[in-house]
Amino acid sequence: MENTLGDQGRIASAGMEAEALPGRDLFVVAKCLVPTDAYVLQGCLVAGGVPAVVADANHVQADLLIAPALGGVRILAPAEYLQQAEEILAAYERGDYQLDENTDVGEPD
Repeated sequence: MENTLGDQGRIASAGMEAEALPGRDLFVVAKCLVPTDAYVLQGCLVAGGVPAVVADANHVQADLLIAPALGGVRILAPAEYLQQAEEILAAYERGDYQLDENTDVGEPD
């Protein structure tokens, strides 16, 4: 599906709206209230080839009660990776990366 840049700096793509950051080629692809959740999502995106970064985690970690006021922790990705990011985030939501109780994760080092 083709991406279209709207007047409010958003890109709509097959069910995902990504918010543009003024003056940058980065778009907010997801938000989390808990920084650890944001880093898990970032790890999935990076493992899938999307150069994603986490923003605002330090503010939220300092005081979790201000997370809703700040809008949560943002996960950012470049515009050319938005479709790929959408697919990875949808796979995460479906549970494609979930480990069951019988998964062998190896012995600790």
